Amino acid sequence: MPFGGGTSNGYSNRMIDVALKEWDLTINALLAGSQVVLLRKGGILESDNQFELEHRRFLFFPTFVHQDPRMVKPAFRAGLTQIRAEPEKVTLKGYGEVARILEVPSRRQLEALDDLHVWDAPLLDMRFAYRPEKPLYLVVVRACVLPEPVTIENTLEYAGCKSWVPLAEAIDESAGVPAMEQERFGQILTRIENTLAAKT
Repeated sequence: MPFGGGTSNGYSNRMIDVALKEWDLTINALLAGSQVVLLRKGGILESDNQFELEHRRFLFFPTFVHQDPRMVKPAFRAGLTQIRAEPEKVTLKGYGEVARILEVPSRRQLEALDDLHVWDAPLLDMRFAYRPEKPLYLVVVRACVLPEPVTIENTLEYAGCKSWVPLAEAIDESAGVPAMEQERFGQILTRIENTLAAKT
């Protein structure tokens, strides 16, 4: 499926004015090309019998306070920064475009994709247990690295437990570089689709 067009504020396809809050560790994995997935229960909209994110193209907005080493695999814990308050400034290093949004039918199927993410079992258990009446979704994201990181003030408007933050100024992503080459990304996407479509 082709990626979506411009942003909600009418900027061109080369400008992005919205960011998705996510753990700094997860963002780093996405931008390093070692991960292509996000987990979501909230922020999903249903339209024409398809599930969509509120935005299909977004910058990655790093968060730090809720990062928990118990929730990530031991091999990745050294890269996790723990602080008591979110920083006064944050650096936006890349953006993502949604390739697929797939419902995760079972814990077993997610376990079959264990090598594709940094999260450990406690986080996955928590995601499945939270609002169990709601399905869990795997969002497959094509991440791109900005040619130059952009540091912005972490204002009160960006604070709080919310997924999306509209940025005060749009950022040009025209020179962004994919974190993973297309062939490899396609192979992983096919594996994810086949795994989650398999009967258990």
